[in-house]
Amino acid sequence: MFLKGSSGKIKTREVISSAVKLIVGLGNPGGKYKNSRHNFGFKVVEALAEELKCSFKKRLSLESFMAEADIGGISVLLALPFTFMNLSGRAVEAIITRRKIAIFDLIVVCDDVNLEFSVIRLRPKGSSGGHNGLANIIDRLGSSEFARLRMGIRGGSLGELDLSGYVLSDFNKKEKILLEDIIGEAVGCLKMWVEEGITGAMNKFSQRSD
Repeated sequence: MFLKGSSGKIKTREVISSAVKLIVGLGNPGGKYKNSRHNFGFKVVEALAEELKCSFKKRLSLESFMAEADIGGISVLLALPFTFMNLSGRAVEAIITRRKIAIFDLIVVCDDVNLEFSVIRLRPKGSSGGHNGLANIIDRLGSSEFARLRMGIRGGSLGELDLSGYVLSDFNKKEKILLEDIIGEAVGCLKMWVEEGITGAMNKFSQRSD
């Protein structure tokens, strides 16, 4: 059962496991941002949908493109919010409220400028780390007790580069060559998270998670 307190915030201690897992990829909608570093979360979840042979449909009431799939006999919802990154929490809150998703059955996939490109890091909870999308989700849910899979996007030292411009830039040629393998590993990590839980996935992907 999914419960909220009088403040509207999630009461994590009173939530039991839901029958559905929710995987949310973060990014910005539109062709302008399609290949940007900031859309890494979108790319990973889109690749997972392709592997699972499910398609996204626009759900206006949930402010997201949604797909439904099955992983190892477990029902899974895939979501790509179209609220733009900084308002991602609005869509996530709507989905978990309407579909009664327990907060620990939620995982968010996003880019992380604090991690070197090719590094992925799976964690069961934590702060936003300066990521505006994660920060908005934490604020809307009133909790940071959800898993997140961070995809490294930093290519060496950022130096004097404008951070907002950097995260919205495209991957370079050398990085694009590696993208398929990195995304494939992230997809495998998400599938294991669904089937075996956060501990099993972290153990399996410890080389990239540490």
